[in-house]
Amino acid sequence: MARSEQVLTAAVGSKRSASKPVEVATFRSEMPRLIGILAALCAVIAWSAGDTFTLNLLALTFLFAGLATAWNIIGGFGGQFSLAHGVFLAIGAYVTANLYNNLGVSPWLALIPAAALSAGAAVLISWPAFRLRGPFFAIVTMAFNEVVFVLVNYFEAFTGGPRGLVIPFRLGLANMIFRDRMSYALLMLGYLVVCLIVGLLVLRSRLGYYLQAVRDNEAAARASGIDVLRTKLAGMAVSAALTGAGGTLFAMYLRIVDPPTVLTLSEVGVKFALIVLIGGTGTAYGPLLGALLIIPLEGFLRARLGAQVPGSNLIVLGTILVLAALFMRRGLVGAIDDVWSRLSRRRAGA
Repeated sequence: MARSEQVLTAAVGSKRSASKPVEVATFRSEMPRLIGILAALCAVIAWSAGDTFTLNLLALTFLFAGLATAWNIIGGFGGQFSLAHGVFLAIGAYVTANLYNNLGVSPWLALIPAAALSAGAAVLISWPAFRLRGPFFAIVTMAFNEVVFVLVNYFEAFTGGPRGLVIPFRLGLANMIFRDRMSYALLMLGYLVVCLIVGLLVLRSRLGYYLQAVRDNEAAARASGIDVLRTKLAGMAVSAALTGAGGTLFAMYLRIVDPPTVLTLSEVGVKFALIVLIGGTGTAYGPLLGALLIIPLEGFLRARLGAQVPGSNLIVLGTILVLAALFMRRGLVGAIDDVWSRLSRRRAGA
């Protein structure tokens, strides 16, 4: 049976029966692996104690791994290549900055409206855009990102215009502002774990089966009784809510929110998709592997090469990514699976 037929059968089966017991049982089977990953990443943070550069790199890596995991829910599981996730990140960042600066609301509380407004904006954007498929959907989301970039520069009362919004330094856990970088690394790791848990729950739930069925064969999914538009909207809302929450962390970490930082397509919108493509599209841990490769490599090349020959770091990074795309069609997860399969066959042959 082909993969698309297997996914469709699972989706139809989950529609006819209650999905919660299956979802919980499957998620529990992932807990040892998730705990092992968390322990390994905590060990890396502990090993980097006192090294500001490495801790800063780890914080950004975990943050972008979480954001890529959020993108993977709709882009990987659902096959909808969105380039508008920078908008949802910007919504979370600007909402948090305004609530914190003007009303004194703690960023921990601002997470809720940031996630909710991002999910609401995602539904409004996607309702007409999901009538399109393939590259046309991606082009529409890219165009929307550029429109929002212009609007953010125009509405200075809320966004600060081109200057952006500066978040004052008020040290304290309640303000999500810390003096040391280790606290930020742990905070971003917590966000990553939340995104991984949500991603696993979605993947093993009825919504996850529906998204995969729509991705593999939309016509067959519709013929089997799946509400395709509702499925896409639900996946996009969950993905955008997590991205908006990440925008809160992004704002409090940098303490400045301006259009080039949160809405530049090459630095934000495309990076989420790129991390997922390198790590393994539609896999639970592919975004994490992609971020562990791309973000530290990007930082290392910028520090080593960019300071000596401007732009050389981008050339090297681009070359590596092109080679990875050519020789690892299924991403890092696929490459690891291939190596593991070869070793298993050799052991079986021996």
